Amino acid sequence: MKLRVDYRASLSLVGSVLKYLSVPLVIPLVTALVYDETILPFVVTIALTIVVGVGLERLKPDPDILAREGFLMVGMTWLAVSLVGSVPYLVEAYGVPFVAPPVHPTSTLANPANALFESMSGFTTTGATVLGDISYDTHTRGIMMWRQLTQWLGGMGIVVLAVAILPELSVGGAQLMDAEAPGPGIEKLSPRIAETARALWGAYLGFTVLEIGLLYGLHVGGLAPNMDAYNAIAHGLTTMPTGGFSPEARSIEAFSAAVQWVIIPFMIAAGTNFALFWHVLTGDPRRLVRDAEFRFYTGALAVVTAIGAGLLFTGVGFVDVVPAGETYDASYLETFRGAVVGSVEPSVRHAAFQAVSIVTTTGYASMDFNAWSAPAQYVLLFAMFIGGSAGSTGGSVKIVRWYVIVKSLRRELFTTAHPDAVRPVRLGGRTLDERAIRGIYAFTLLYFVLFFVATIALFVDAVRVGQSLSVLEAMSAVAATLGNVGPGFGTVGPMGSYLAFSDLGKLFMTVLMWAGRLEIIPVLVLFTPEYWQR
Repeated sequence: MKLRVDYRASLSLVGSVLKYLSVPLVIPLVTALVYDETILPFVVTIALTIVVGVGLERLKPDPDILAREGFLMVGMTWLAVSLVGSVPYLVEAYGVPFVAPPVHPTSTLANPANALFESMSGFTTTGATVLGDISYDTHTRGIMMWRQLTQWLGGMGIVVLAVAILPELSVGGAQLMDAEAPGPGIEKLSPRIAETARALWGAYLGFTVLEIGLLYGLHVGGLAPNMDAYNAIAHGLTTMPTGGFSPEARSIEAFSAAVQWVIIPFMIAAGTNFALFWHVLTGDPRRLVRDAEFRFYTGALAVVTAIGAGLLFTGVGFVDVVPAGETYDASYLETFRGAVVGSVEPSVRHAAFQAVSIVTTTGYASMDFNAWSAPAQYVLLFAMFIGGSAGSTGGSVKIVRWYVIVKSLRRELFTTAHPDAVRPVRLGGRTLDERAIRGIYAFTLLYFVLFFVATIALFVDAVRVGQSLSVLEAMSAVAATLGNVGPGFGTVGPMGSYLAFSDLGKLFMTVLMWAGRLEIIPVLVLFTPEYWQR
C-alpha cells in the first residue's frame, strides 16, 4: 500500500511552527524574571521546542503542501504545541533532576494527564481547568502568564499566525487556513493569503492592546483597584481569543462592575468575523451592519440576554435553597439575589455578561451561575450550542450555520406550499451552493451525534470510578469541551474545575477539545483509510 499523504512534508511544517514557538515563550520567561521567580520551566521548554522543531524540519526541507498534507499538518500542530505547552507545568512541579528542585511539587499539574488537559484547554481556547487552586501561592506568575498566553496564541490560530510570518507556508497557506480557521470558511481579504493572515492578526492584536489599555485605565482611575498591569495584560490575552483563563480564582467576579462592562464589548468583538473589522478599517463601515451573519449574531445575543435578565430581575433565575454539594453557600446566594432581583443594572449586566461569555465560548463568569435556577441554566446550556461567527475566535456550532439552517428550513416550507418555485438560499447577497448547505447539515448532525455519544461515554466513565456526576453535569462538561466553552454546571461550574474526573475522562475531553477546535471533520478524516490510501 502506498500512502497518498506526504507525512514528511506535514511534519516538517509542524517542526517550523514548534521552532518558532520558542519566541513567545520569552514573555513568561521575562515575567518570571520581573517577579524574581524560577525561569527553568521556560528555558527547558525553549530548548525543547528548538531541538524538536529543527529535527522535524529536516524531514523535508522544501515541503509541498496540498489539501491532504494540510489536514495532517494542522491536526498534528495542535497536538504538538499542546504537548510542548504542558512542559512548563511539569517542570514547575517536578524540577529537573540534578539541576533544580521542584517549585510546586503539590501542584495538580504534576499529573501529566492534568498538564496536557490544561495545555490543550489553553491552546484550543476552551478555558476548562484542572487547577485545584488558582493562586500565586501554588503557581508562579510566570507559569500563569504562560497559561494565559497559550490562549492568545491559539485564539486566532497558531497556524494562521504561521502563514502570516513564515514564507515557506505561503504556497499552501490557503489549504492550511481552510483546515485550521474556525467556521465554515474564511474570507480572502487580499490576493495573497499571507496578507489576509496578517490583516486578521493585526485586528486581533489591536483589539488586545486596546482592551489592556482600557482595563488598566480603570485601575488608574480608581474604578478597578485590583486590575493592576499584570491582571490587565492577563485578561487582555484571554478575552480576545474567547479563552476565559483568568489568574483570579473567582474569574471576573473578582473585579468591579466597570470591568465587567468593559469586557462585554470585547467578547462580542471576539465572536465577530474579523474580516468585517478589516472592511470597517478600509473605509466600508456599513459592511458591518449590512452583514446578515452579524445581524443574526447580535440578535441571538440580545434574545439570550433579554431572557436571562428577565429571569434574574424577577427572581425566577435563582434557586430557592442551596443544593447539597454545591460550590457556593447560602450567604453567597442571598448576597447576589438581594443585589440583583428587582434591580435593572445588575440584572442586565450579569445576564449580558453570561450570555455573551457563553455564546462566544469565552467562558468568563461574573458570578457563580450554579446559583441560577434550572430554567436559567438551561438557557445557558442552549447558548453553548450557538457559537460565534465564522472567522472569529469563537467555538461551538457557529452562528452562520444556524442562520443557513433557518433560511433553508424557511425555503422548505415555502416550496412545500409552492412546489414549482425555485428559491435559492442566499447569504450576504450570494447564492449558496447546495453542497455547502448539505455540508452544514452534515456537520451539525455530526456535532450533536458526537455530543450525545461523548456524554454517555463520560457518564459511564464517571460511574466506573465512582464519581458523583449528574446527567446535566455530564452534558455540560461535553458541551463545554467539544464547543470550547470552558465552564459547565455543578462540579465543572465557573468557580469549579474538571479535576474530579479520572485521567481517562480528562484525556477523553482533551481529544474533544482538539476535535472541537478543528471543527471535528478535519480530525475524523485523519482516521479514515480513504485519507491515507491511494
